[in-house]
Amino acid sequence: MSYFNRVIFRIKRTNSPFFRFIKKCIQVVGKPTLPPLPRLILLPLRLVYEAHFLIIIVTRALTTLFYRNPLFQSRCESFGRDVSIEGLPFVSGHLEIHIGNSVNIGGRVAFFAGSTFEHPQLVIKDRSAVGWGTVITVNKEVIIEEDVIVSYDCRISDSDGHCREADLRAAGARPAPNDISPVRICRHAWIGNGSHIMKGVTIGEGAVVSANSVVVTNVPPYTLAMGNPAEIILRNFGLPSTARKKKKPEPASPPPQ
Repeated sequence: MSYFNRVIFRIKRTNSPFFRFIKKCIQVVGKPTLPPLPRLILLPLRLVYEAHFLIIIVTRALTTLFYRNPLFQSRCESFGRDVSIEGLPFVSGHLEIHIGNSVNIGGRVAFFAGSTFEHPQLVIKDRSAVGWGTVITVNKEVIIEEDVIVSYDCRISDSDGHCREADLRAAGARPAPNDISPVRICRHAWIGNGSHIMKGVTIGEGAVVSANSVVVTNVPPYTLAMGNPAEIILRNFGLPSTARKKKKPEPASPPPQ
């Protein structure tokens, strides 16, 4: 054990007055506290508190308007109107990105391109949202249709990212074309946070995938799926409000005279 490790160990374990004093000093520095302040001081400090976050919000907005958004537009093949990004998405590889109107993309989002196909495409259509920390990997095609919500920390990929054969995987070979299958998330679907959407999966219109689910098979429209692997829990779930309204019975026709 080195000299410094012995000192650290003695500070943690020894009960001598000297080392107890050292430990107390470390705790004070590591977890500083302050007694309650008088209201006369707290009132102006409240203004400083609000100004602190106002400056952060304004700075982020200006950075997005004049820096992040223009840079991200330059990386996309097509880019719609009223697109909101909360951070500059990280894009790796030769991925072709198409962004629709009124799309919202959170911060710390990453888009990766595989090396199997020449023109991998990521399409995010109108009014859809991709949450913070989400990673999308595209070897061939991933399509997110209109009004889809992809929550934070999700993973979407149209391939396994490696070969299934052990020797090819160890050699670093790229996935074969027949091991890659596009992903489609249909309109009005909702992907819960932490979910993984695997290759070849189609999430049906209006379907809901519960948080932290791993989806390996198709999810029918208007169903609730959850689990690892995800299973259908409820059907006819989240139907549009117009579909729930009962049709009024038509008046009976008068009897023939």
